[in-house]
This record gives sequence, C-alpha cells and structure tokens, in this order.
Amino acid sequence: MESIDVGLLSILPPVIAIILALVTKEVISSLLIGIFSGTLIYAFHAGGGIVESIDVTLTLMAEKLGDNAPMIIFLGFLGALVTVITMAGGARAYGEWAGNKIKSKKGVQLGTSLLGVLIFIDDYFNCLTIGTVMRPLADKYKISRAKLAYIIDATAAPICIIAPISSWAASVISQMGELKVNGTPLNGMETFMATIPFNLYAILTLIMVVILCVTKIEFGPMARFEEEARNGNGQGSMSLDQTEDDELANMKISSKGKVFDLIIPIVALIVFAVLSMLYVGGYFEGGMTLAEGFGNTDAGKALAIAGFGALVVAFVLFIPRKVLSFKDFMDGIGTGVKSMVGAFLILILAWTISGVCTELIGTGEYVGRLVATSHIPPALIPTMIFIVAGGLSFAMGTSWGTFGILIPIVTMICSAVAPGLVQISLAATLAGAVFGDHCSPISDTTILSSTGAGCKHIDHVSSQIPYTLVVAGCCIVGYLIAGFTGNLLMTLGGSILLLVLVLVVINKMAKRKLEDK
Repeated sequence: MESIDVGLLSILPPVIAIILALVTKEVISSLLIGIFSGTLIYAFHAGGGIVESIDVTLTLMAEKLGDNAPMIIFLGFLGALVTVITMAGGARAYGEWAGNKIKSKKGVQLGTSLLGVLIFIDDYFNCLTIGTVMRPLADKYKISRAKLAYIIDATAAPICIIAPISSWAASVISQMGELKVNGTPLNGMETFMATIPFNLYAILTLIMVVILCVTKIEFGPMARFEEEARNGNGQGSMSLDQTEDDELANMKISSKGKVFDLIIPIVALIVFAVLSMLYVGGYFEGGMTLAEGFGNTDAGKALAIAGFGALVVAFVLFIPRKVLSFKDFMDGIGTGVKSMVGAFLILILAWTISGVCTELIGTGEYVGRLVATSHIPPALIPTMIFIVAGGLSFAMGTSWGTFGILIPIVTMICSAVAPGLVQISLAATLAGAVFGDHCSPISDTTILSSTGAGCKHIDHVSSQIPYTLVVAGCCIVGYLIAGFTGNLLMTLGGSILLLVLVLVVINKMAKRKLEDK
C-alpha cells in the first residue's frame, strides 16, 4: 500500500478520533472509527469502495499486530506476573513489616511513597497493592484517606511513565518505534529514554509528594480532610462498588507470603530486562559500547524475554514453598493476561491509526505544511502540546488513549517544523497525558486510588486537583524554557525551583488565612 495525497481530508481520522473520544469518553470505539474513516478515504481515492476499505483496515491492523507481537507478549507476561505476586501475599507481608518498623505519621507517608516508587511496573498493581497494605497504618497515625489516595495516585502513573520497564513504557516505546522523523525511523527505546528527563509532570509530582510527606504543607480541600483526620473523623468510607467485577480486586491472597516475594520477582524483571536488551542488541557479541547495545536492541523482544524469565523466577519462588499451589499459579496467569486485554486493544488500534496517518494518507506532511505556514513560533510547541494532551486526557480519563492519538501527530508536526524539539515535545505529550489522567474523575487510575485508599471518590478528586494544578502550572513554565532553550539543566532546575517557591508561598497564605479565622 502506497501513501496518497488527500489534502485536507488527511486530518479527518485523528480529528474524528479526538472529537469522539471527548464526546463519548470511550477511546476504543473512537480510535476504531477514526481508523475506518482513514481507510475509507484511502480506498475511495484509490478507486475502491467500502469493501476495500475494510480489507485495508484489517490488513494494516494485522501487519501492526505482527510487527509488535513481542510487545503484546510482554504485556501478557507482565499482567501474569503482577497477579501472581499479588496472590502470593508479598505486598501484604510488606504492610505487616512496615507496621513494625514505621513509628510516625511522616514515616507512614514516606513509606507509602517508597512502596509506590518500588512498584513501578504497573499502575493498577500499584494502586490496589499500596492501598491495601498501607491503609491500616494511615488510620493508626491519623492520615486522612484523601491524603493516602493522593500519595497512591501521585506515585502510580508518574513513576510508571518514567520507568523504562513498565506496562506504560512498553506501550509508549512500541508507538514511538512505529514513527519516522524526516524519513528516519525512531528507535523506540532510545526516544523514550530521552523523554524521561523532560517529563516534567512526572518528575515534579514525585518531588511534590516527598515535600508534602516531610512537611506540614496543606492547602485546598486536603487541609480540611487532614484536620478532620487529626480530630478522628477523616477516614471516609470504603466502597468497592467500582471494582466489584475486577478479578484483581477480589483475588485470593496467600497468608504465607514474605516481603521478598514482592521484591525478588521485580528485581528479576529489571535484571533480565537489562541483560535481554543487551543480548538482543548484540552487545555480548562484542565490538560495540554499552550505549550501542541498548540503542540496537528490539525493546519488545527483550522485554518479552525478561517477562518470561521473571515469571519463571516467581514460579520457582512460590511453588516449592507452597505459597501458591500449581493450580492457583496457573489460574493467576490467566487472570493476569485477561487484565491486559484492554491495553492490548488500545495498543493495536493506536498502532493502526498511526499507520493510517503515516503510511496511507500523509497526515504528517499535510499538518507539517499547515504549521509551517501558520508562523507559530516552534518554541511554543512543547507548551501547547502539554496543554492539549492534558485537556484530552482529562476529558477521556485515559493516558494510553491520549498517547495513541497524539504521539503520531506530534511527531509529524515536529518532523516538519522543529526536528530539534521532537524529544521534548514527545515528553510534553506524555507529561500532559499523565496530568490529565491524574486529575480526571473518570480515570481508572484515579478511581482505583480512591478505592484502594478507602476514600470517597469525590473527596479524592476534589482534594487532589489543586495539587495537580500547581505542578501543571510549573510544567507550563518549564516547557516554555525548554522550547526556547532546549537546555535540560535550565528546564528541570527552573521547574523544580519554581515548584518549591510556589509551595512556600501557598503554605504562607494558607497559614495566614487560618490565623485570620
């Protein structure tokens, strides 16, 4: 299939997908209709009809699935690993251990944050696990359920999107690997690694969590919830209605699990991933540097090998000790793979709509010409992308869907008018998507965070939004700096300094307001 020039019609597929996603709040059908609209345009311009457009759709979808099969396999292994670790009771054991070691409110908050950082391989696993194990300690030291939900939420997606070995990274790497800049294919892993230091929202959110844990800075509705908790009336009520059909939320947990049942499989996944990337990249054959070994690797294939290896380690760790029975372990694998079906669908559709835009109807070239003639300063592109991605993700309640829609468009625009800003703009896309997802009331991560913490959902959303807006405001300034300078040190340093200053000012204003009362 050869690309054809369809002019203005080339922007219809992504526009249709975006509008439908905003209206329906449902990303899968929106992407599917966007794909079909693109293949319909292609088929009619090529002299075909509806039947040919269906054929082109299915052919392209099959090609993308085949090209990215290792990434699908990795996600399946990852879902299985998360499930069997949870069933083994490692997370529960950590909670019991932490209860004996942590003796203060500050310690509980930092311990919750640390566990959130350690469980970086999947946000669902993060939310459900941390809420379950840390809730009793939070109640003991009078931490409000709203504060606990915020810490969980703020260390779920933000850590997953900057961890090279996670379900989120796998999704982004696979999408970036499908794209080209000025005709040169992107290396998915290299590009993703380059976005990490410019992913301001994830980095600033993690810094803010630490600051809030070690200080007494409170503002907005969170200050009221914390005051109620100190007075013994701020714990809220647990509601499992939102996840009553979620097998992960209702699985049987072993009472034999130890802390190392959580740590060893995750460490094994990391070690295997690093070694597999170097192996697939040809490093062990000699003649190349470590950086070249990582640069030449096939991330999907390497991560699939690592996922399988970590699952084998979990099997050897759990079965002989009878932490899990053979049947329960195998059932856990099935449950874990099923938990990834939604991710599979979004990824396949994201790859396909990217293929429609780049390989069939030349969306990138057309959008590039529009931007080039619009005289928008290229330096403003990262900031604009951050805001657009945040709004889209907030409206849809999904980061992954936002990635699928915007990553190919952002790459096309930058390739045409600002090749030097590709990595910064992609980082702004990821950051904005996580920001919108973080504060969206319909986001699955937000819902699972409130559920895991036992917090009323509306309390979690209302108390979290002021915190997310503070970080987002600093990110906007940061991306302006990045767009005009391209300097990492100035961008990151300026953003962090601004965040600290804003928190100090807000804290003083909150105290003054309290004194006036």
